[in-house]
Order: sequence, then structure tokens, then C-alpha cells
Amino acid sequence: MQTPLLAITMGDPCGIGPETIIKACQASEMRQHCRPLIIGQAEILRRAARLVGADRPIVAVESPDQQLDDPAALPCLETENRGAIEVEPSRCDPRGGQAAYDAVVLAAELAQRGLVDGMVTAPLSKAALHAAGHPYPGHTELLADCCGVRDTAMMLYLEDLPSPKRGNRKGWGVVHATLHMALSEIFTRLTPDRILRCAELADTAIRRLKHHEDLQPPKIGVCALNPHAGEDGLFGKEEQAILAPAVTQAAQNGLEIEGPYPADTLIGRAHRGEFDALIAMYHDQGHIPLKLLGMHRAVNITLGLPIVRTSASHGTAFDQAWRGTADASGMQAAIRLAAKLSRRHDLVASGHQASCSTR
Repeated sequence: MQTPLLAITMGDPCGIGPETIIKACQASEMRQHCRPLIIGQAEILRRAARLVGADRPIVAVESPDQQLDDPAALPCLETENRGAIEVEPSRCDPRGGQAAYDAVVLAAELAQRGLVDGMVTAPLSKAALHAAGHPYPGHTELLADCCGVRDTAMMLYLEDLPSPKRGNRKGWGVVHATLHMALSEIFTRLTPDRILRCAELADTAIRRLKHHEDLQPPKIGVCALNPHAGEDGLFGKEEQAILAPAVTQAAQNGLEIEGPYPADTLIGRAHRGEFDALIAMYHDQGHIPLKLLGMHRAVNITLGLPIVRTSASHGTAFDQAWRGTADASGMQAAIRLAAKLSRRHDLVASGHQASCSTR
């Protein structure tokens, strides 16, 4: 069986994306998982290859299916805007933001047209993205716009964690009910419908990720928003008014779900194997523990898209960029998981097809 063709976006060229891509693709095991098609600028990738001493040549191609004479060569499908070639490393530059945007839009277009089997994104700078005139909070929202969908969610997923209660599971994840927004906005964004939808996405994702390897239905836990789950309304009434009704409805719909429970204990219970997925109420509630437990193993999966998309859980790391020392294990984990998901293409599919926005 032929390995899947994955579009790997270069990310912001001022950050560690190009270096981690080259290091990940240089690893011999990656060739067993996928055929990489890097989206970006070949010259920038060649610089990264020289920096890390990689021996695989970078070849600019004109189409995703172009055959290369050298089987060791890495193909790069170039975006039209070449302004990023002149940017300086380790800084926020609108040209870097534009380059990252162009790569994501092109990769998403290729995935929707079925020309690649999935996409993996290197990190972009949200500040540089905004400076380039694209007011998206991050990849998740940009990809939702590209694919013409709105009902998406981010899952951070950890694979291969041993569990004393359920044996060697295939992993567990956290789905975020709200994501890139100020804490003050969370209280206006949380609704029972949103919590319910996240639970449904989590259930579907875990079933597909485990691919029937675990006969038990996925067990989902819902994190409380307030300390002590609101302490019967003393510390806030969101648990009673929003979260509990959503849990009740999800259970009535057939999901195995519990909560809302205080997040400080629920996350530990999930790590010990009691839950397959959690619903976090806001960004840091889910990100901090997952990154603490597996900074370079946690993979970001966008749920609710008609395409497969993963990414490493770290950012551009401008302060560490272009030194040759970036850790590529997060990119490797994202590539492995995208390859796995691309063989189960309906993981995130919503059945909706659309063309990418080029605004």
C-alpha cells in the first residue's frame, strides 16, 4: 500500500518551522509513514537543510504529483509570493505572516481537491499573520474559513500513554470549547450547544483514532469552568446553567459522558486512564496540562473539517529559531498522526466541500 501524500506547510519562515520540517523528514522512520510535499519556498528550506546538515536535496516542483528523479529528494511546491525569502530570522515580520498564510491556503485547497491526503502545519506567528492583513486568531479559524465551515474544535492528543486501569491505550485528548480569545469573552461564548457539539466531536474523533481497537465506547469528561465546579453556585452558576444541561443532553444522545468536574482533579483522572477525552472550557485549561505531560508528543488535530489537519503543539519559538537546535519530535508526532488519520479519512470529515478563501 502506498504511503499517504501529506502537504506540510512551512509555517513562519522566521521561526523554527523550516528547521523542524527538515529534521523530521530527514529521519528514516518518516519515510515509512508518508510522502511529504512541503508547501513554501525551496530556498528557505535549503537554508534550513544546510543549517542542520541534512543531506536530502530540496527540489521545487510544479504539481503535487510530479515525479522526482532522486527518490531521496524532498519536493517543495512553492507559493507565488516570494517576499519571505528576504526576511530576517527570529523576528515578527508581515512577510513571514503572509508566507505562512499562503502555504496554509494552498495546502487546504490541495487537500479539499483530493490532491493530497492530509496536511500538517508548522507554526505561524499570530502577530505576523495580523500584520500581513489576515485577522485570524490562528490556524484553526483560518482553516475553518478555508473549508467553509464554522463548527470546528481543536483537540490536543497524546498517543501511547500507559494506563494502569485500561492497559496501554492508544491515547487521550482534550477538546477545547473556546480557543483563541480573551478570558473575558469566554463567559459569552460558552453555550450548552457548544459543549454538546464538542462532546460529539470528541466521541467521533476517539472512535476513529482507536479504529475499534478498544471495544469500550469513548468515555468523555467535562471540565468545570469555575473553581470546585462552582461549589453549588457559590463561585459561579455556569456549571448549573450551561455545562450540566449539555452533559445531560449528550448522555441522552447516547454518549458516555460525565461532569462537570473540577479540572484540577479531572485531568489527573484522565491521565490515569479513566477518560478517553476531556472537554476544556478555555485554551489554557487544556493546553497547560497536556503540554506539561507531553510537550513534544501532544498533537493538535482540527476536528470538524472535511480534511485531515494536524500540527505540533509548540509555536514559532522566535527566540530559538535558526540556531540548528530546535526539537523536531513534535513535528514528527504530527506527521505520524496525520498519516494515520489520512487512512481513516472520515475522522474529521463533515461532508462539506468548499474552496479556500483568498482574501
